[in-house]
Amino acid sequence: MSDRRAVLAALLSLTALPALAAEDGSRVEPVALPFAVKAMRGPGSDVALSVATSGLLPVARAPAGASADPKATGNTAPPSVVVVWGEGGGAVLSLEGDRLRTTLIGAEAIEGFAAAETPRGAVPGSRRALDGPLSAYLTGPTRALGGAPGQGTVLTVRERQPLGVTAEPKAVPVTTQTLAPGDGRVFAGRTPHITRLDGRPAVAAVTTQGPAVSGLAVAAKGTDGVWTLRAQTPPQAGKGPEGAPLALAAVADFTGTGTGQPQIAAIRAPDGEGVLQLWRIADGTLNLVGEAPGYAGPAAGEAADLAAPVPRGGGAPPDLALPVAGRGAVAVVSLKGGSPVERARLPLPAPAAHGVAVLDAGGTAKTILVGLADGRLVAVSAP
Repeated sequence: MSDRRAVLAALLSLTALPALAAEDGSRVEPVALPFAVKAMRGPGSDVALSVATSGLLPVARAPAGASADPKATGNTAPPSVVVVWGEGGGAVLSLEGDRLRTTLIGAEAIEGFAAAETPRGAVPGSRRALDGPLSAYLTGPTRALGGAPGQGTVLTVRERQPLGVTAEPKAVPVTTQTLAPGDGRVFAGRTPHITRLDGRPAVAAVTTQGPAVSGLAVAAKGTDGVWTLRAQTPPQAGKGPEGAPLALAAVADFTGTGTGQPQIAAIRAPDGEGVLQLWRIADGTLNLVGEAPGYAGPAAGEAADLAAPVPRGGGAPPDLALPVAGRGAVAVVSLKGGSPVERARLPLPAPAAHGVAVLDAGGTAKTILVGLADGRLVAVSAP
């Protein structure tokens, strides 16, 4: 038997293992794939958005009453997908009703999408955040400051401008602004998150001072169109042998204020007994609302997104899914009251490693996907 067939046989035997059951009755089911997962990107990521709009996926049947015109209001959003890949291929996970659908795609296509995550001029190994016409990524060498791989001295924000009506083909105008954290800080090798403050675009990022001190920074676009660093947290000391910086877990209105001011969920010291923190942005400052120990995020140098919002629908604020310390289970945590409260804990057959992502339908989470250290992908119904 060839080496490739041996690997495939091993993977198929792993997917045949019995599913685990959580305390709430949810079952953690392996997803059958003909390759070992090495990387994973969730909805809203550069890769997932590119795949969803590439034409590689089968055209889903439109819901009753939907317009066939792609320009029609409410019919323009790309499908919510999760993309995974490894040696020899990739797959796109999506929902068809309440059923999980798997579409295999070629390795060459995945390589192209993944390469586009690091735009020209960005720090090698870093990834950009993308939201409509807005993108944000790290630029600038850090070697002179003793920076680690993936770090950048500035945050670059690019925004495509409306082209207007024209009879001649023209390049889309783009505005570019750069922001530096100052005070001897650089931006840590964490992917920025794009959000909105007071109805205007904003970007959350992680800063670092030396190998073991890091913090959060929020840049926002003013009414005059100029981007500024709106707020930064005081530096926080990290733990762990590598001094891993803070990890951005997610940005959303977790407390359900409905004011247009989201909160930032972050993991402090993800190398060890990580602490889940919730930060509120108000009056140009970042304030710590609540925190709880016992959770995990990406270690220093890891690119995996190990947390994702869990939309609940019905106007309720989202929960947060992320691994517990040791990564042997995924917790679904409510942040509605400010302090983290676990709603469910989902045991995993192997440690979480390559990502945590959520697929929703109609604004309600249906499936949580987790990429495991042994190359498997597992799915669990959202509690």
